Amino acid sequence: MNSLIDTQSFIWFFEDNPRLPSSVRIRMERSNSLVVSIVSFWEMTIKANLGKLVIPETIAGVIDKALSKGFKVLPIEREHLIVLSTLDLIHRDPFDRLIIAQAIAENMPLISSDEVFSQYPVNRIWI
Repeated sequence: MNSLIDTQSFIWFFEDNPRLPSSVRIRMERSNSLVVSIVSFWEMTIKANLGKLVIPETIAGVIDKALSKGFKVLPIEREHLIVLSTLDLIHRDPFDRLIIAQAIAENMPLISSDEVFSQYPVNRIWI
Protein backbone atom coordinates (compact mmCIF):
# COMPACT_ATOMS: atom_id res chain seq x y z
CA MET A 1 0.00 0.00 0.00
CA ASN A 2 1.26 3.49 -0.86
CA SER A 3 2.06 5.89 1.97
CA LEU A 4 2.05 9.65 1.48
CA ILE A 5 4.85 11.50 3.25
CA ASP A 6 4.50 15.11 4.34
CA THR A 7 7.08 17.77 3.51
CA GLN A 8 8.85 17.88 6.88
CA SER A 9 9.19 14.10 7.06
CA PHE A 10 10.49 14.03 3.50
CA ILE A 11 13.13 16.65 4.35
CA TRP A 12 14.13 14.86 7.56
CA PHE A 13 14.45 11.57 5.68
CA PHE A 14 16.83 13.02 3.11
CA GLU A 15 18.79 15.02 5.70
CA ASP A 16 19.13 11.93 7.90
CA ASN A 17 17.72 14.11 10.67
CA PRO A 18 17.40 12.44 14.10
CA ARG A 19 13.96 14.04 14.58
CA LEU A 20 12.66 11.36 12.21
CA PRO A 21 12.05 8.41 14.56
CA SER A 22 14.11 5.35 13.71
CA SER A 23 10.94 3.24 13.42
CA VAL A 24 9.57 5.63 10.77
CA ARG A 25 12.93 5.76 8.96
CA ILE A 26 13.15 1.96 8.87
CA ARG A 27 9.58 1.73 7.59
CA MET A 28 10.41 4.23 4.84
CA GLU A 29 13.68 2.54 3.90
CA ARG A 30 11.97 -0.84 3.61
CA SER A 31 9.01 0.47 1.64
CA ASN A 32 8.81 0.45 -2.12
CA SER A 33 5.60 2.46 -2.16
CA LEU A 34 6.40 5.90 -0.77
CA VAL A 35 4.64 8.86 -2.32
CA VAL A 36 5.57 12.53 -2.05
CA SER A 37 3.16 15.18 -3.21
CA ILE A 38 4.16 17.75 -5.80
CA VAL A 39 2.81 20.11 -3.12
CA SER A 40 5.89 19.31 -1.00
CA PHE A 41 8.23 20.39 -3.80
CA TRP A 42 6.13 23.51 -4.32
CA GLU A 43 6.36 24.30 -0.58
CA MET A 44 10.11 23.68 -0.53
CA THR A 45 10.60 25.96 -3.55
CA ILE A 46 8.63 28.82 -2.00
CA LYS A 47 10.31 28.50 1.40
CA ALA A 48 13.78 28.31 -0.20
CA ASN A 49 13.03 31.43 -2.24
CA LEU A 50 11.92 33.24 0.95
CA GLY A 51 15.07 32.15 2.79
CA LYS A 52 13.08 30.02 5.26
CA LEU A 53 14.55 26.73 4.03
CA VAL A 54 17.98 25.80 2.79
CA ILE A 55 18.09 22.98 0.30
CA PRO A 56 21.50 21.67 -0.74
CA GLU A 57 20.68 21.60 -4.44
CA THR A 58 18.17 22.82 -6.97
CA ILE A 59 14.56 21.74 -6.62
CA ALA A 60 15.04 19.74 -9.83
CA GLY A 61 17.89 17.92 -8.09
CA VAL A 62 15.70 17.23 -5.04
CA ILE A 63 12.95 15.80 -7.24
CA ASP A 64 15.44 13.70 -9.21
CA LYS A 65 16.93 12.37 -5.96
CA ALA A 66 13.46 11.44 -4.69
CA LEU A 67 12.67 9.62 -7.92
CA SER A 68 16.02 7.80 -7.84
CA LYS A 69 15.22 6.62 -4.29
CA GLY A 70 11.94 5.14 -5.56
CA PHE A 71 9.51 7.84 -4.42
CA LYS A 72 6.46 8.35 -6.58
CA VAL A 73 5.34 11.94 -7.13
CA LEU A 74 1.64 12.64 -6.64
CA PRO A 75 0.27 15.46 -8.79
CA ILE A 76 -2.63 17.66 -7.72
CA GLU A 77 -5.83 16.20 -9.13
CA ARG A 78 -9.39 17.49 -9.37
CA GLU A 79 -10.57 15.12 -6.63
CA HIS A 80 -7.92 16.46 -4.24
CA LEU A 81 -9.29 19.98 -4.63
CA ILE A 82 -12.84 18.77 -4.13
CA VAL A 83 -11.85 17.12 -0.84
CA LEU A 84 -9.83 20.20 0.14
CA SER A 85 -12.92 22.36 -0.33
CA THR A 86 -14.79 20.26 2.26
CA LEU A 87 -12.12 20.18 4.98
CA ASP A 88 -12.75 21.93 8.27
CA LEU A 89 -10.29 24.73 8.87
CA ILE A 90 -8.46 22.93 11.68
CA HIS A 91 -5.03 23.12 10.09
CA ARG A 92 -4.15 26.59 8.81
CA ASP A 93 -1.17 25.72 6.60
CA PRO A 94 -2.37 25.61 2.96
CA PHE A 95 0.34 23.14 1.88
CA ASP A 96 -0.48 20.73 4.71
CA ARG A 97 -4.22 21.08 4.06
CA LEU A 98 -3.73 20.03 0.44
CA ILE A 99 -1.52 17.09 1.47
CA ILE A 100 -4.22 16.03 3.95
CA ALA A 101 -6.85 16.27 1.19
CA GLN A 102 -4.67 14.14 -1.08
CA ALA A 103 -4.26 11.48 1.62
CA ILE A 104 -8.02 11.39 2.14
CA ALA A 105 -8.87 11.33 -1.57
CA GLU A 106 -6.28 8.64 -2.31
CA ASN A 107 -7.06 6.69 0.88
CA MET A 108 -3.36 6.64 1.77
CA PRO A 109 -1.77 6.56 5.20
CA LEU A 110 0.10 9.80 5.90
CA ILE A 111 3.58 9.86 7.44
CA SER A 112 3.78 13.04 9.51
CA SER A 113 4.95 14.32 12.89
CA ASP A 114 2.17 16.93 12.84
CA GLU A 115 -0.41 15.84 15.42
CA VAL A 116 -3.01 18.21 13.97
CA PHE A 117 -3.23 15.88 10.96
CA SER A 118 -4.88 13.31 13.26
CA GLN A 119 -7.88 15.62 13.63
CA TYR A 120 -8.77 14.78 10.03
CA PRO A 121 -9.95 11.39 8.75
CA VAL A 122 -6.44 10.19 7.86
CA ASN A 123 -4.34 7.31 9.11
CA ARG A 124 -1.34 9.28 10.45
CA ILE A 125 1.80 7.21 10.90
CA TRP A 126 4.35 8.43 13.41
CA ILE A 127 5.61 5.64 15.68
